[in-house]
Amino acid sequence: MKTFEELGVSEAIRRAVEELGYEQPMPVQEEVIPYLLGENNDVIALAQTGTGKTAAYGLPILQKVNPSSRSTQAIVLSPTRELCLQIADDLKDYSRYIDGLYVQAVYGGASIDSQIRALIVATPGRLIDLMNRGVARLDEVQNVVLDEADEMLNMGFSESIDAILAGVPEERNTLLFSATMSKEVEKIAKNYLHDHKEIVVGSRNEGA
Repeated sequence: MKTFEELGVSEAIRRAVEELGYEQPMPVQEEVIPYLLGENNDVIALAQTGTGKTAAYGLPILQKVNPSSRSTQAIVLSPTRELCLQIADDLKDYSRYIDGLYVQAVYGGASIDSQIRALIVATPGRLIDLMNRGVARLDEVQNVVLDEADEMLNMGFSESIDAILAGVPEERNTLLFSATMSKEVEKIAKNYLHDHKEIVVGSRNEGA
């Protein structure tokens, strides 16, 4: 088993996760973290909820965000407002020792800080709304995470996801987390991911 330090996780983030009681990386974290800390590494990870996937993508993304830049550098898309809030809370916990790094949860009905932060966790419909109003500027986004991608597609967010991915720079990491590898998920992977690595935690097709 590797430690978080051996995976390349920074001291500030390690301190936070150790305080949260993470002693050793879970399998999905061990696979995903070092890969995502690199550049241009697209990933599809097939993992159920509860496997530690939020930290698997969250830690490297937080580490790559530059807190002194006011631009939005990372987006995490999730299907529901509940999941959106949960991810944002986790990311806030992991980044508590990174000065000036703000995580903003964006979902229907939430009031919007006029200054959208370095890292946004959003439901697709709400993010499209903010893009259309010019509040969310995504031209400096370096990492996009689709969490529970299969759920988002089942809920009819396919067009929103297309529009969001079309609105961020070509040169970015795209990370797709899904419990199952459905046809729709494969289609998004084919259209938007470059030479992606597939990481399977547990079996490839098992539903949650």
